[in-house]
Amino acid sequence: MHDIAFIRANPESFDAAMRRRGAYPVADRIVALDAKKREATTKVQQAQSRRNEASKAIGQAMGQGDKDKAEALKAEVAEIKASMPEWEEAERAAGEELDHLLATLPNIPADDVPEGADEDDNVEVHQWGEKREFGFEPKEHADLGPALGMEFETAAKLSGARFTFLRGDIARLHRALAQFMLDRQTRENGYTECNPPVLVNDDAMYGTDKLPKFAEDSFRTTDDRWLVPTSEVPLTYSVAGDILPDLAEPMRLTAHTLCFRSEAGSAGRDTRGFIRQHQFEKVELVSICRPEDSEAEHERMTKCAEGVLEALGLPYRRMLLCTGDMGFGARKTFDLEVWLPGQGAWREISSCSNTGDFQARRMNARYRPEGEKKTQFVHTLNGSGLAVGRTLVAVMENYQNEDGSVNVPEALHSYMGGVTKLEPKN
Repeated sequence: MHDIAFIRANPESFDAAMRRRGAYPVADRIVALDAKKREATTKVQQAQSRRNEASKAIGQAMGQGDKDKAEALKAEVAEIKASMPEWEEAERAAGEELDHLLATLPNIPADDVPEGADEDDNVEVHQWGEKREFGFEPKEHADLGPALGMEFETAAKLSGARFTFLRGDIARLHRALAQFMLDRQTRENGYTECNPPVLVNDDAMYGTDKLPKFAEDSFRTTDDRWLVPTSEVPLTYSVAGDILPDLAEPMRLTAHTLCFRSEAGSAGRDTRGFIRQHQFEKVELVSICRPEDSEAEHERMTKCAEGVLEALGLPYRRMLLCTGDMGFGARKTFDLEVWLPGQGAWREISSCSNTGDFQARRMNARYRPEGEKKTQFVHTLNGSGLAVGRTLVAVMENYQNEDGSVNVPEALHSYMGGVTKLEPKN
């Protein structure tokens, strides 16, 4: 949600920011709706105040035996009561229209976010690792997978397209990756492990900017709950409505959960393999911090995600997303893209975003600086540390052998009960 006071004071700057995000200038409309709402609010408040004064004066007039004055005051009160619904409706209507408009506008990009229309305009920040030289033609994971227990046909029989059934050692490797990620983020990077619900209400989805814009991208249950698209939703919304203490240190939360997305806007993309699924798992990172700390926390979070890739020996690059490729709620985003030799391409495996106070305003999450009475909105950040299924894909393609087997990265040996290689089965 946007700061209406900022828009009133800086309409041209706000419109310029919206143009950078590919949105139409709307400051004039916002200011007009705000003025209409405030006028109606003032009228309601004035009417309520005069009604209360007149009602009190009726009793005084009756006590003094001034029947004519009492009757006149009664008539005034009746007239006020009759006029109030009109102003109350005007206040409600203007408020709803204003809130809906603000809720559909993307976050303002940070000054150092590059201009651009799509992913082709993203900027590479750095690369890490050496691409492996193969003595054979490396395969894509979808070709390696079936012999290793990655069953696409079984999942299709159960659930349809964009689902996968894992069996045997590859299922264990998938679990090991998630456990390794959690252990690293909690033991080395100071994140607190959480186990949140994966069914949430409308307020949680709205507060984390998933509603109303992305309703069609999520699954809704028959009792009007939502399956989380990422545990960013419950982790971030856990501080909704709270006034936190000074936050001298950021609140850092992590969780490994199932995630669900309808992929409504991805028809025809990645229909083959384990890349883009309706059901997948992620180890999510969330930070709640003071505004002055969020830029440094964004860098720290991204490095925490990069550390997992480095520990697994997976080449990656960091990309600074342009204005046209950033997520709706993001102020600034770094994507981590892992190298997939089977595809011969870089593919996203983590997205780390600083949302500033955008989510905090929607869910009224604040903190009180030490020694001060006034509260301020927190800043919220979220990132993948990492997407478990995509990491499995990266391990398969980077650690494959010519016979179709896949070596287990050394960092995972202690999680695999002695299994150091996935062997293909007939």
